[in-house]
Amino acid sequence: MKILKMSLQLVGIMLLVPIVVMATLRFDNRNADGPSIIFPGGELVSGDLHTGQEPDWTFTNEVQTIELQLEDTLSSSLIWIVENEGRIYVVSKYMSSILGRIWKHWAVAAESGSGLAVIRVGDIRYERKLLRLDGDDIPNGLSAKMTTKYSRGQAAPETILADKLAIQTGDTWVFELAAR
Repeated sequence: MKILKMSLQLVGIMLLVPIVVMATLRFDNRNADGPSIIFPGGELVSGDLHTGQEPDWTFTNEVQTIELQLEDTLSSSLIWIVENEGRIYVVSKYMSSILGRIWKHWAVAAESGSGLAVIRVGDIRYERKLLRLDGDDIPNGLSAKMTTKYSRGQAAPETILADKLAIQTGDTWVFELAAR
């Protein structure tokens, strides 16, 4: 009986330590200038603020993730970016599940809030407005470009079709990062 009690205590400690460590790291990162790989961060403050004409966004084809901070929440996350026909988009998958909506809280906040955001690409910050597109508004080629970029090469036509269907059914949300 004593061995069972000690074993349960040991298991409890082994479970509790990683939970406390993860919670502490998340709490500690909440006010950082940008997100970490795992945890959301705070307001994006460093880097020059872009002024002037819209840039040629094709440079983002070589960028895997950007930092996105919603002005309503002052919380920042790492997000995939896709350029298509001179415009830029961010995508949030798994939105038809409760876990997806919790994990991708930035998308829910963008949809329900003002949509005003700042993105940081490299050392430059850009003021943007997130505009959610529904399945009918998705530009031709966006699904293929997104799937190809993040599948590390040519994506199979059925994968592209599945991604397009996920957008049309609302499992994947697409936001254009429009100029303000």
